[in-house]
Parts: sequence; structure tokens; C-alpha cells
Amino acid sequence: MLRQEDNEVLTRVGPGTPMGNLLRCYWHPIAAVAQLDERPFRTLPVQLLGEDFVLFRDRGGRLGLVDRYCAHRRVNLVNGIVEEDGLRCPYHGWKYDRTGQCIEQPFEKTSRPDNNYKSRCGISGHPVEELSGLIWAYTGASPVPLLPRWAPLVCEEAVRDIAAVVLPCNWLQCQENSPDPVHTEWLHAYLGNYVRSVYKPTQASDFSKLGPTAGRSTQKIRFAEFDYGQVKMRMVDGDSGEEEDWTIGHPTLFPNGLMTGCQWAYTMQFRVPMNDTNTYHVSLYVFPAAPGTKAPRQERVPYRDVPLKDEYGDWILDFTFNQDYMAWVEQGSIAQRHLEKLGQSDQGIVLFRQMLLRELDKVQRGEDPVGVFRDPARNSSVELPCERVKHRQTSRPVYKPADGLVSISSDAGFSEDTDLIERTLATWDTIPAYARTAAE
Repeated sequence: MLRQEDNEVLTRVGPGTPMGNLLRCYWHPIAAVAQLDERPFRTLPVQLLGEDFVLFRDRGGRLGLVDRYCAHRRVNLVNGIVEEDGLRCPYHGWKYDRTGQCIEQPFEKTSRPDNNYKSRCGISGHPVEELSGLIWAYTGASPVPLLPRWAPLVCEEAVRDIAAVVLPCNWLQCQENSPDPVHTEWLHAYLGNYVRSVYKPTQASDFSKLGPTAGRSTQKIRFAEFDYGQVKMRMVDGDSGEEEDWTIGHPTLFPNGLMTGCQWAYTMQFRVPMNDTNTYHVSLYVFPAAPGTKAPRQERVPYRDVPLKDEYGDWILDFTFNQDYMAWVEQGSIAQRHLEKLGQSDQGIVLFRQMLLRELDKVQRGEDPVGVFRDPARNSSVELPCERVKHRQTSRPVYKPADGLVSISSDAGFSEDTDLIERTLATWDTIPAYARTAAE
């Protein structure tokens, strides 16, 4: 159970709130590069931590993120005119550069050419960067930290895919899923099997195609804090304790990220608070080529929106992450943690909440919280602890199985680059220990 007042502190993210101040110490993905570049007017509305912005790419190809409303008469700049060096308001022509500085006021210049009124009429502007097919933003105080270059983000021989969805719930119940390994047994295996019994009765209870440990009960869990968050580890029935699921595990990235998967397919998830009751959830899939091989060339990283419900209004539950989304959203817009009855399966959640409160105190004292990068020498390619072999699965998977039973695309739907992904996965057949056999 969490006290109501602590729940308020941990869930409210607007300007000036303690959690808002903590989250503003970090870079957040706010859109996919492909998503912005497909828009004919080169602008995209963005909401981040309770603030409204417009993201744009000027005619010189540079990104900008500025306050959504013109300083003059508060017209929405999403409808603005993108020019070589900035964004012009469509109402009276005031123009802003990528930093939010007002650089033109046509009638003001005509009527009072010696007046430098534009210097007092800027709007907020924030740093943005492109990395791994995503656009990242920082809206905190100076000095600006470095955008973390997690190893999967900068791996050169890899193919990627981005799946995203807006979830109508608070960010914290999304992130609290990560330090909770026990839910895998029930939400994904047991519920997943129930869904198959409804849609594909002949495949119900057939856990063999889901991997060697699917359907096995959880025996032990443990957690360890590391430089950038927590590592979670678990053992299931039949494990010896030598498996990497127990000896290595995989990380939650403080404050709102996760990396999961194994050597042939990683997924990085980011739970980005738009406001107190909506979360922009990003899944970045990374498919590295086998060592010593090359990945096929990918012109751009594709982006897709994840559907949540079917034509009947029922949750789509035959994909792993969609099962998670259901569980998070159905807790309500903000989970009522003061009514919880926590048990032994919730050790990681308790530790995570303690970590949040500890790092909030550091920010209030003017210190950097955990996971903020300022030294370029430590940020060229940041390796993270993660299983190479997960759930005892040694043969590489396929991306889109013919029988449709299980996929390593954990969000509903599939990438437009499915062929490139399958070709990249096939490079692991060059390593006999991981090769997919004809029987599979």
C-alpha cells in the first residue's frame, strides 16, 4: 500500500510538481522520425509532462520543438508555415526559430522599424535530437545532459521497427509493470492460453511453441540496483539456477524505460507521460545481425500505431504487450495505490517506489538523479545487463510465424519491414548453436 499523498507525488507530472521536476531531468522520445516526415505540413502536436508543444522540421532540415501557441494572439502553431529558418504563425506572420526566439514581426517592423519588440516576444523552445528512428526531447533546466546512447540505439548492424500507442492512464502504472516478473506467468502465459482457447481452440494449452519455459510457475525472483535503474531476475519450475534469466536478468531503466529480449531481438520500451492521465508508449524493436554478419540496409525506421481494441470493442489480447496495456489501463486513469494489498510478488515495485522517492529528494537538493549522462566518454555506446539466451530458447525465432501462434512482434500488428527483419534473424543461422532447424 502507498499513502494517498505519496501516490499524488509520484503520479502528478505537470510543471512545478516534484515528479515533473524529476522527469524533466531526462530525455524522452516524443515521436518517430518517420511519423513527422510523413506529415505534409512538417508539424506535429506534442504533449509532454503536461505541456503543449509543436514539433517541426524547418526547410533546412533542422528540428525544432517550441510552445504550441504564438505569443501574439495564442494561435496554434501546429497550423503554422514552415520556412527555411523557422515556423511562421499563420495569423499575423510572426516567425520563431528552433529555439523559440521571435525573429520576425512583419507589421511591427513596418510601423516601428527601430523598435526591437520581437526580442521580448519569444516562446519556449527545447533541445531535440534524432536517434534510432526516434525524436527525443529535453524540457528541463540547463545545463542540458547528454542523450543516452544505449547500445541497442546505436548498434550499426541492425534493423529496427517502432510501434507506439497513447494509453489513457498514468505513466507510473505502466512503468510498475517492469519490476514485476511474476505477471509474465499469468498475464502472458495463462491469459494468453485462455485467449487462444477462444480464438484457436486447437492450439490451447500447447505451450511448446511458446518456448521451453512457457507456462511454468515462478519459483524465485530477485532485484538489484545498478547505475541506470534496476535489474530483475527470476527462476521458473525446472530451472537449475544457471540460466541467464537468473544470473543476469534484464533492466528497467530509471525512471520510465525497460529493455527486454535477447541477443537476436531486443525491445526498448519508454513510458512517456503526456499528462497525469495519458501515456505515450513507445516500443523500439532492435534486431541485430549475428556477429560477423551484416544486416540488410534499412532506408528508414518504420513507424506504426498499435491498435488496442477490435471491432467489437474488446481488447486485442493475442499479443504480449497488448496484454500489458489492458492490465495498465484497466487500473483506472490513476491507480488507487492506497487500496492495494501488496504481496511477495511485489518486491520490485516496492523497491522502485523507494527509488523514486529517493531520487525526488536528490533533485530537490539540486543534485542529478540516477541515469543522467554528462560525460561523453561514458556515453558512446552504453551496454546494459541483459540475457543473451532468454527462457532457455536457444534457436533463433522467426518474426511472423506462418501459424500465427506466437511472434516476437509483441505489439499487435507487424512491421512494414518484415522481410528485412526476417533476413536479419536468418543471419543467426550461421551460428550452429542458435540456428533454426527445419523441424521448427
